[in-house]
Amino acid sequence: MSSIFYKNVRLLILTILAIVVWGLSSFFSLPRMEDPELTPRFAVINTQFPGATPERVETLVTDKLEQALLEVEEIQNIDSTSQLGFSSITIELNDQITDVDPVWSQIRDKVNDAVSQLPSGTSLPEFEESKPKANALIVALTWQLSIPPNYGILSRWAQELEDDLRSIEGTEKVELFGNPTEEIRVEVDPQQLTHLGLTIQSLSQQILESDAKVAAGQLRSEQSNLLLEIEGELDSLDRLNRLSIKSGASSQVVRLGDIARISKGIEDPPREVAMIKGKLAIAIAAFVESDRRLDSWMTVAKAKLERFEKNLPQGIGLHIIFNQSRYVQQQLDSVLSNLIMGAVLVFGITFVIMGWKSSLIVGTSLPLSVLMVFGSMKVLGIPLHQISVTGLIIALGLLIDNAIIVVDEVQMALKEEEGISPLKAVATTVHHIFIPLLASTFTSVIAFLPIATASGGTGEFTGTIGVTVILALISSFILSVTVIPALAGRLHHWQPTPTNGYWWQSGFTHSRLTSLYKWSLDRTFQRPLLAIALILILPLWGFIGFPALQQQFFPPTDREQFHLTFELPISVSLPETQSQVMQARKLILQHPEIQDVQWFIGKSAPSFYYNVLQNREQSPNYAQGIVQLQKNVKSGALIRTLQQELDQAFPQAQIIVRQLEQGPPFDAPIELRLYGSDLVQLQVLGDQVRAELAKTPDIIHTRATLSESLPKLAVNLNEEKLRLAGLDKTAVARQLDTSLEGTVGGSILEGTEELQVKVRTSDSQRGNLAEISSLNLLSSGNSAQSSQTIVPLSAVGNVEIVPDIVTIARRNGQRMNTIQGFIPAGVLPEQVLSEFEKRLEMSNFQLPYGYSWDFGGEQGERQDALSNLIATLGVLAIVMVASLVLTFNSFRMASIIILVAILSLGLGLGSLALFNYPFGFTAILGIIGLLGICVNDSIVILDALRHDTQASLGSRRATRNVVMRATRHVVATTLTTIIGFIPLLFDPSGFWPPLAISIVGGLGGATLMALYFVPSVYLLFGRKNLTQSAKPW
Repeated sequence: MSSIFYKNVRLLILTILAIVVWGLSSFFSLPRMEDPELTPRFAVINTQFPGATPERVETLVTDKLEQALLEVEEIQNIDSTSQLGFSSITIELNDQITDVDPVWSQIRDKVNDAVSQLPSGTSLPEFEESKPKANALIVALTWQLSIPPNYGILSRWAQELEDDLRSIEGTEKVELFGNPTEEIRVEVDPQQLTHLGLTIQSLSQQILESDAKVAAGQLRSEQSNLLLEIEGELDSLDRLNRLSIKSGASSQVVRLGDIARISKGIEDPPREVAMIKGKLAIAIAAFVESDRRLDSWMTVAKAKLERFEKNLPQGIGLHIIFNQSRYVQQQLDSVLSNLIMGAVLVFGITFVIMGWKSSLIVGTSLPLSVLMVFGSMKVLGIPLHQISVTGLIIALGLLIDNAIIVVDEVQMALKEEEGISPLKAVATTVHHIFIPLLASTFTSVIAFLPIATASGGTGEFTGTIGVTVILALISSFILSVTVIPALAGRLHHWQPTPTNGYWWQSGFTHSRLTSLYKWSLDRTFQRPLLAIALILILPLWGFIGFPALQQQFFPPTDREQFHLTFELPISVSLPETQSQVMQARKLILQHPEIQDVQWFIGKSAPSFYYNVLQNREQSPNYAQGIVQLQKNVKSGALIRTLQQELDQAFPQAQIIVRQLEQGPPFDAPIELRLYGSDLVQLQVLGDQVRAELAKTPDIIHTRATLSESLPKLAVNLNEEKLRLAGLDKTAVARQLDTSLEGTVGGSILEGTEELQVKVRTSDSQRGNLAEISSLNLLSSGNSAQSSQTIVPLSAVGNVEIVPDIVTIARRNGQRMNTIQGFIPAGVLPEQVLSEFEKRLEMSNFQLPYGYSWDFGGEQGERQDALSNLIATLGVLAIVMVASLVLTFNSFRMASIIILVAILSLGLGLGSLALFNYPFGFTAILGIIGLLGICVNDSIVILDALRHDTQASLGSRRATRNVVMRATRHVVATTLTTIIGFIPLLFDPSGFWPPLAISIVGGLGGATLMALYFVPSVYLLFGRKNLTQSAKPW
């Protein structure tokens, strides 16, 4: 193949041009992302059951839905929480599922089938797929006037902006946050109503019946069809005021405005509130489709925002609170600059070692390989993000390994064989090194294959590293047996290398260094056993020190943002939570490093980072804040300081200040789950575990699912008095519910908006225990008395405050109590967890029969990720060993390469220990990648020894000459690979240094083993067992 390219210069040039055009066009059209997008394997099913206790919600709603979901085999975990009037079920699919749409469709069908089993009064279950990705843009409309906000105006402008963003091509979804529902409120005095013989339910029914928004038929004749419509539908507050209401007592008619106060406002209390720049606001968050270029979408979005802002009325402000495109650009600029810097360094070291002509050819293979990778990424649908581009950085040194060997071999053939033509030199070189290059490329590909094929969220997050490295290796191999040897031959044909030239023509050489190196090889091969023993010291030290390495899953990110959660006791109202977080905002902004903090109260904030969970709904006591730092501010120390200050200032709240972290999401770094059937026993066990966790050093807050009780008003009714009054418990519950929470009676249309008419008591009456106790009930009469009578609630019962369970959590049908621990920024969870396990063991904590536990949090995610990664290692290891055996046609020779790989593993681990890096997931990726990279030089050396007759006979001099002949390209490939990792070694984020140091340390030692260890072992084996004609054993 290379001969064809050498002979046909036009074909050679056209091939290079095609690669350049393909690669560049692909690069400019590839989608840009900050981080890889993970398969959405999570979904939430929310169901309302107003007024029901957690136990009733669990039995009547959650259990029914869970039983239906358990029939779906693709589901891995079902986590549920049953709260007062609310059921939430989180579904997690198996890690092996990549096409989730058919599974979600099946789950929807199962849920719909189970609806018939749910009790009356429950809402239809709402299914929502959770996508682990960040919004592309979050903007907010703030109310800037001193008067109370008019949410009607604010909401309409927010909806208009929502429509504008949704109209942009490539927009996936747009959501509003902090947009309370508007309603028409009809507030009545329940005492007055009962004297009129009315209840709130009957009043709302009369209002509804007066709202004729229903079909009234048609006049149909031979000539025409005319629609009949009842005039007088509810269309304004004035119409409501004039509405005629018939009393139940005397059948007299009164006007609604005479017995009620009618107003328009937002739902009270609101379910959620957004506070942007300290002002009430509505936030608009937009997702962008994954196959779109985010920067292009953002350009269009900014133009729309500018036009929209010009039309805003005075008193409404527009603020961009999150622009993902900026972070994507920063991330890509950083990794692309690392790629360019690495490429320049690699070219520079090649120039010094091999001279300008060789470095020019080798340098050509680098951009060509990268462009081929970009083209392949376009075909495979892989976007540009920090992980995929980092894969190219890792592959930088590997990309030119093959090219260095090919160019070096072509030059040596032209130098050593007088009169040989460049064409023959090219053909001979490719024929000689094709199998070794294929074997080394194959082993490297096999090493990175587990990274590329690992399942689960972690595997998908880091998988594109393996994919891009594999694409780069394959591209490099193809170029090295086609274009590169042809270029080497052509360049020699156009300008032969002088026999005695300058270093920049043929590469750097030093006679003293050469003599010293030659002497070291001679001494090594004279005593091979001693050399082998000395070489084994460092790898064995690495294995011995491995257990002492600190464990870390993923490091935090260096983004100029962090977030915090603010949680008050469960009974606290949303207005009180709002007041508290505004005080917290003042304290936070006292730090000049902080630009601003945006609060979302009542539910989770819009997704601004791919692994920050949105798992809170209908939580008036909860708020989440997004903190924006000034430029170039490191968050670690500030987070620790802020945590202490907030804990001291708000002792009644549980505040967690958290760094943004890489990797899959989890609720808390330390998490222990207790399983059992009895809630009281689970709470007792949880309290014991939580007490030990709280004593553990570096634990700043603890939380347990069953730790908190919800105060509730228990209405104790006397059944005998109820019967005598013509009432029953159900009737009392309904009258109380409609009086306090209200009931809908019709609606009013305002433009395209439908505002519900809600009838209820006033705030002063439903916010006072004495008023509630004195509420009048309207009976339907009894056998002795057929007319309706008024019965005070206090006459048939009493009201008292009692504690109740807040939440009942379950996992896969089992009741559960989850105990969570939170730690300061910069503290490794593994250290704290290890200490906690020791304390738990020393406390003699025992589980009763029928109860169990397991760990979640960071440890649970780490174990799942490692299991998915290791799942494919066994098969791939066998494939790698088989390829080595078949390449050398000898088990013993293959065992030499395998031994080098194992020892290199020890060197990689020793490098982590030497430079005090934790053994995290990126370090594991580096160790796995090292196993394939480290053997390449050894394969080349061993193959060269096999093909040298004198070396095969056991000649030490011949062995030394073979090694010295191969040293230049071995050293060149190693140095270029190590130099290529320099940008990752000094990466300020801390994410990549563990990966880089494990590969660099292992590869440096593997090169020494290729030059000293492999020839020494080869000499010990002797001629009979190492020649190609030898028996396999």
